[in-house]
Amino acid sequence: MLASLLPRSLKKSIPYLTLHVNENMANSTSDGTASQVNPNPERAVDSPKVWTTLITNTAYLSGLLTLDASLKYAGSKYPLVALYTDSFPSEGIEALDRRRIPRKRIPYLLPSTHKDFTNDPRFYDCWSKLTPFSLMEYERVVQLDSDMLCLQNMDELMDIPLDSVEEKGEGKRVFAASHACLCNPLNKPHYPKDWIPKNCAFTAQHDKPEQAQVEGAPPDLGITMPNGGLQVVVPSTPVYEKIVSALSDEKTGSYDFSDQSLLGDVFHGRWVALPYIYNALKTMRWKGVHDAIWRDDRVKNVHYILSPKPWDETEEDIKKEGRDGANQWWWDVNSKRKEEERKKGIDDRF
Repeated sequence: MLASLLPRSLKKSIPYLTLHVNENMANSTSDGTASQVNPNPERAVDSPKVWTTLITNTAYLSGLLTLDASLKYAGSKYPLVALYTDSFPSEGIEALDRRRIPRKRIPYLLPSTHKDFTNDPRFYDCWSKLTPFSLMEYERVVQLDSDMLCLQNMDELMDIPLDSVEEKGEGKRVFAASHACLCNPLNKPHYPKDWIPKNCAFTAQHDKPEQAQVEGAPPDLGITMPNGGLQVVVPSTPVYEKIVSALSDEKTGSYDFSDQSLLGDVFHGRWVALPYIYNALKTMRWKGVHDAIWRDDRVKNVHYILSPKPWDETEEDIKKEGRDGANQWWWDVNSKRKEEERKKGIDDRF
């Protein structure tokens, strides 16, 4: 499956480029400046502030469409823009256009030093989630993963105070994100050995559950790393050039979690830690993980990390005892979306 998603140059194991583009892109370049990554800084939609989400294949398209619907059902006044790479097929583009979801073609980013993500192939794609920092046509971009579901309006993210462009990435509030959970509840053997509950920022909030609904733990608390699923960004050439410089550094070979490892390293302690409610990892809800702070009625945005995704569930999976109840939230919104689409004459496989 991975081979079908990666460019020809990666399949042949030739040297990686700082800026890597898929095999069908004509203007291939290794120049990672913002002007090269975003050579046509025209808005995909008439809005100075947007949500964006990366899409590289149709496996996540149902997630993207339901994310878009959930933002609209929550009453967001900002549009979602799909950032697609050349590996995204024409049937996917047609599905977006059919639903009038704005889209922008972007390059496929990879660091200059090869990092083997055989255990987690999804992280090859994740480098491209750094692209929003280069989208200078917008004043504010909030990057969302396509396996998210908005449960409550969170437009306030478009206005939280962050460093201005003039600060050139030298300030203390370069971007905003929620912490990564370091608990490794599935005990994945390839995860870092220090990824244990006592080192997790959310564990530090267990005795203050109400505070955890409105504040994130400090971004420099212990072993800290932002989760790349939601990033609140002020697009900036100087900030993006710092990112490009990091992509060119051999140090990326030690980044176990691609984009979020890079952001946590380059901007250590200089990002705004959001409360978990904006990027509520579904595993946090599990008993013994972070159920001490999780409140169903306070969560604004659920992140269906790991596999299987809700849309991959079979009828048998749905009927299984012990099924993750959070998955039903996604299905409820998805069913509503599809019913409305059918009334409009849209009835494809997504």
